[in-house]
Amino acid sequence: MSLEPSTVPPGTDPATENSAGARLTHRDRVMAAGQTIGIAVVLLLIVLAFAALEPEAFATPDNFRNIAIDASGLLIVAVGMTFVIIIAGIDLSVGSVLVLSSVLSAKAMETVGGSGTATILVGVVTAVLSGGLIGAVNGVLISRARVPALVVTLGMLGMALGTAQLITGGVNLRNAPQGLIDVLGVGRLAGVPWIVIIAALIALAGGCVLRFTRFGRHTYAIGSSSTAARQAGIDVDRHVLRVYTLQGALAGLAGLIALARFAGTTIEGHGTDNLQAIAAVVIGGTSLFGGIGTMFGTVVGVFIPAVLQNGFVIARVQPFWQQVAVGAVLILAVYIDQRRRMRRDRA
Repeated sequence: MSLEPSTVPPGTDPATENSAGARLTHRDRVMAAGQTIGIAVVLLLIVLAFAALEPEAFATPDNFRNIAIDASGLLIVAVGMTFVIIIAGIDLSVGSVLVLSSVLSAKAMETVGGSGTATILVGVVTAVLSGGLIGAVNGVLISRARVPALVVTLGMLGMALGTAQLITGGVNLRNAPQGLIDVLGVGRLAGVPWIVIIAALIALAGGCVLRFTRFGRHTYAIGSSSTAARQAGIDVDRHVLRVYTLQGALAGLAGLIALARFAGTTIEGHGTDNLQAIAAVVIGGTSLFGGIGTMFGTVVGVFIPAVLQNGFVIARVQPFWQQVAVGAVLILAVYIDQRRRMRRDRA
């Protein structure tokens, strides 16, 4: 399953692309799809290995449900990160945006009071809008002020986390409405947790946007060559702004999910979310150099560390080995991407 379209919008004259340029060939798409399939096979082998080692504890519906719940928050953030990395960008602030959005959402619901539908809706809107606003600030500074994305998002990481700590005094809030906890935190539909359903729908929507819409085509085009994209008539600056706004909004939604799941804020619990999201996207086959990536690959990339963490705990292996394994897979994924680029350049 590949969700990767041509990088050039319909009607674009290929002659407008430079020689470095950036149009994905059929060969590129086949190689990217092959890498995604390879990573999916690795995930399957990991699952089978743990199932063979601990069949009664690992290979159960309840445990698979737990793995899906653990992966859901990261998946929501990784969907936005997929768009960011495909345009050859980066966002180091997502963990802090998640934390600040959850704090602002908790405060807003506390102000409204109660735990009914209206209160929950206020929390949802606050989390998504606050995250989207922070993402928009990132996008403006990157696209308009021309500040490097690494610098902007690194600065925002500290600003957002510091703001959250100022609001709360550095103490986690434990005032999540019971209605939010009952619906999003522990609620299920036909036995499937709402958290998992929401994450799956967002991943599906993100894949459809990449595959079937102009927004997706422009995302690939900009990541392949922003110069060629401008020549083709794409408003690159506006699109970059939209991508970072989307990333911020999804981080805000992930903050609300975390608030519901843990019945309060988790200020110190998301310090590595940015690196985990980037690692998941790159492991899934998205190129750090932009222009190549699939949402299906991101889903697979998110579940590899989730399965490893769960399996190591059940097998009574030190969880630090998860970091070793994920790091090794990440380096291998980047190496494969580099080799792919070298073969394309030689061709």
